[in-house]
Amino acid sequence: MPISPSLKADLILVLVTSLAAAGWIFSKEALMGLPPLLFIGTRFFGAGVILVLTGKTRLNSLDSKQQKAALLSGLAFSAALCVWIFGLQYTRHLGVGAFITSLAVVLIPVVAYFLYGERPTRNSWLALPIALAGLALLTLKNGLHLDNGHLFFLAATLIFSFQFTYTSQIVRRMSPIALTSIQLLTVGVVAFGLSVIFEDWPDEVATEIWWWLFASTVIATCMRFFFQIYAQSLASASHAAVIMILEPVLTTLLAAIWFGEIMSLSQALGCGLIFAALLVARWKFVREMLSGVLRR
Repeated sequence: MPISPSLKADLILVLVTSLAAAGWIFSKEALMGLPPLLFIGTRFFGAGVILVLTGKTRLNSLDSKQQKAALLSGLAFSAALCVWIFGLQYTRHLGVGAFITSLAVVLIPVVAYFLYGERPTRNSWLALPIALAGLALLTLKNGLHLDNGHLFFLAATLIFSFQFTYTSQIVRRMSPIALTSIQLLTVGVVAFGLSVIFEDWPDEVATEIWWWLFASTVIATCMRFFFQIYAQSLASASHAAVIMILEPVLTTLLAAIWFGEIMSLSQALGCGLIFAALLVARWKFVREMLSGVLRR
């Protein structure tokens, strides 16, 4: 029995979300032997080069205006990732970090309202207090307690929400793969340049660290973006919007298995509220997806 394009897209998006979650593990392991900015720069520049060499990027199809827009998106992406990687370096709980970062989904409609005047849906407003309550449970412990990892993840979340909102506007007018290639190369150049200026590089890097860098570059970056773009060509954006919010859940499970991380009750409740906020914010898409599943 042949698989329908919609089901095929769902399965691929589950794979994409799993690769994204695994990327948290790969990155954390790589940071054991590489400075954070050097790691990000090497990972994303390598991934960008691989995408360009595939011959499918159509970079020459972009005019100067599109190139500038793609570069601006890449610079915003660079800022978000350079801040995010320090959150990853300092955090004691990958799962908590993943849920904090996922708050970008809730913030995107608000950012779109201030940037482009796009009126948020009622569900977007309802999701905000739920997300804030979840964040409070993650950070309030005998008063406000934000460790360095939390602060970096929160800052990265704000930048990610801006970058995603801006990118969603410009991607409609250019090749998604070409845009992705420019974004990845820009992150690589910016992070590598900052690493040259501010970081001390190790004299020797263990072999296993190179393997974690390889996994981060090829599996968690190149394969993830390739399959994501392919899946989105098979089904509506609603499928991606719903399935990919599972990333923090999968990251938490992998962190528990790989690093033995255990959340406190308040942290677990906070993560649960943030996940509920993600579902509320994407409820239209959740309902559409569930309706499609029931019709199969």
